[in-house]
Amino acid sequence: MASLKTRERILQASLALFNAQGLAAVSTHRIAADLGISPGNLHYHFNAKQLIVERLFRRFEERLELLNASAANVRAIDDLWLSLHLRFEAIDAYRFVYRDMAYLSGEYPALGQRAQALTAQNLLAAQALCEALVAAGVIEATAEQAQMLALQMVFTTTCWLSFERLVPGRDALQQADPGLAAYYTLTLVSPYVSRESRAYLDFLRGKYLG
Repeated sequence: MASLKTRERILQASLALFNAQGLAAVSTHRIAADLGISPGNLHYHFNAKQLIVERLFRRFEERLELLNASAANVRAIDDLWLSLHLRFEAIDAYRFVYRDMAYLSGEYPALGQRAQALTAQNLLAAQALCEALVAAGVIEATAEQAQMLALQMVFTTTCWLSFERLVPGRDALQQADPGLAAYYTLTLVSPYVSRESRAYLDFLRGKYLG
């Protein structure tokens, strides 16, 4: 039990440091110092930084896979906003993954390949989500428009943190607002939203921009 608790403490400390300082800047010695344990103790549980990164990446995968599995059940604009909000929360909780993807892929090629596979899953889920919204009469779009909308949504969620760090006056490593990011992404569907479903978009516009 004590060993499991130490492993979890290492993972949580590593996640916080990777998010705050960037994946490349954090060594196992830095993680051990942050926890107040010896490097040897840390290496007993994870004998390489790669193993820590892999475990955290797997947790990130699991969160997105769970959201992808429920994508086809989205049937209303407020459901879509919630789905996007939960996705941005997951991305923000493990923001080092997408923000430091170039470094991660170069340093750990196998994880880069898994990131590509995850993106393919995200695209399929977004396509199923858009098709479900069309079928429910929430948006009015052709099959080609729904496909392009799905692509735009995945592009936005994937590149959100890279864009955030380029905004003037924004701290590149600070937490962003998943709710606001979800709203901005939701505006991609605005041109296709049926009259009956537009009220929730107007509510969110007042909440975030009013």
